[in-house]
Order: sequence, then C-alpha cells, then structure tokens
Amino acid sequence: MRLYVSCDMEGTAGVCSWMQVDPSDTHEYPAYRRYMTREVRAAIEGARAVAPAEVVINDSHWSMRNLLWDELPHDVRVISGSPKPHSMMEGAQARFDGAFFTGYHAKIGDANGTLAHTYSNSVLYNVSINGVRCSEALLNAAMLGSQGTPLLMITGDRTIVEETTAAMPWVTGVIVKDAVGYYSANSMTPSSACEAIRAGAGAAIRGMAAARPFTFAPPSELLIETAGVEHADFIELLPTFERVGGRAVRHIAADYPSAFRAFLVATRLAGAATAIA
Repeated sequence: MRLYVSCDMEGTAGVCSWMQVDPSDTHEYPAYRRYMTREVRAAIEGARAVAPAEVVINDSHWSMRNLLWDELPHDVRVISGSPKPHSMMEGAQARFDGAFFTGYHAKIGDANGTLAHTYSNSVLYNVSINGVRCSEALLNAAMLGSQGTPLLMITGDRTIVEETTAAMPWVTGVIVKDAVGYYSANSMTPSSACEAIRAGAGAAIRGMAAARPFTFAPPSELLIETAGVEHADFIELLPTFERVGGRAVRHIAADYPSAFRAFLVATRLAGAATAIA
C-alpha cells in the first residue's frame, strides 16, 4: 500500500496561538513541532499495524520545515521546504492508495475554529469551488481525488473534522480539540491525541475499501474573496481571472488541477500586495 500524508500544525493537539506554530519562535514552537511530529508518527504506526505501507509525508505547515526527522520511522520519505510548486499537495500528483491529513484546522470565517484560516490568513477571506466554501481539507482532498486518491483520515479540531466527514462520509475523523475561541481551545493532551490518532489510522485502513476519491464536477469555478481590495487588484492582473467585486475575483478552469494551480498562483501573487505595503 502507498500512503500519502499531508501534515499541518494548527490542528495539532494543544495548539491555540500563532507563537506555538511560528518557526521564528524559540520558546513554544520547538515543543509544538515535536507534538506535530509525534501525531504524524502515530498515524503511520496505526496504519502499519494493519497493513504494510510505503509512506510519503509532505510537511505542509508554514516554512514546511517543521518535522523532526529523527522521530519519524526510518523508512518514510519526507517532502520538505518552501515554497513548493503544489504547496500542501506537493507529491500528490502521483497515485496513492490513500491519504491522511493530520493537524488540520477550520477554514477562515468559521465561528468555532482556533487559528481558523485557509492557506493565508492575511490574504484570503473566502475560497469556493462551484459555489462550495472550501477549507484547506476540501481543496486538498479534491486535488488528491483528481489523481484517484481517496482521503482516508483527517485529524484536527472538531470543526474541520466534522465538516470533512460530512462531505466525505468514508473518512475517519479524529477530533483532538474543540475551539473555545480563535486563540483558545479545549484539547486532549499530546499523548492522548497520539493514542486516538493511532487507533483512527488503523480503523481508516481497515475501512478503506469503502473510500472513494473526492472530486468537484467540471468545469471548476474558482471564486476568491480577498482580505483587502489591494489583493484583488493584483490577482486581477492574471489574464484568466475576472474581477467580480471589490474584493472578489473569479477563474473558470476545465479541470480541478488547473483551478488548484490557479488558486496557488493567485494567493502567492496577492501576498505581494501586502509585502509592498
């Protein structure tokens, strides 16, 4: 079995502050990157307890250099570093038997989401595909689905887990914390979260016969609402985008991978507007 793991950090047990997930922080971040790594390891251990697995991990948070390599199984492959052409989905262009998302979090605008955002909290306000408001989990699962790879498990806060399993009922969800506020959470301890993730991963592998790829019907209409007008100003410069509001732009693609790549390009370009300011 070939297994793909995309690991984020804001949905890791205990996380409730940007300082805990910011690589420039020298006080809290070193501990929380260890918790992130151990959740990834628990997911792999749970899967391998059921079936042998060749594992590719894509470090998908911030600088994408967060995982502690010496705490991972010795025989996995890790995609590390940023920027990556396909960001949180780098490496997913190949076909896998299934995928796990660990440490995922609520989308921007969700009322019950600690550190809720979608790819960029400073640039994006909302992202939708074919009228469906998307979290990182939905955007990324659809990219996997375009290659025929089903999402098997997601771990993180209650809001993202429940949203994802509602859209993909075959997915095993492991809730490690509940949002109290944007900067607060009621969380499991890291060790308890790892136990739950290990068990969830095993259940996901045992139930993978029922899983199927998540897709959006073509064509893919991408609507981006930006945090500021200046961000939409920059995205509008892309020849395939249409300005449809003060902070809104639209792009229509024949297939989802093209829409996903356009989304990444638009987000990166919009970030330049903030940098100039």
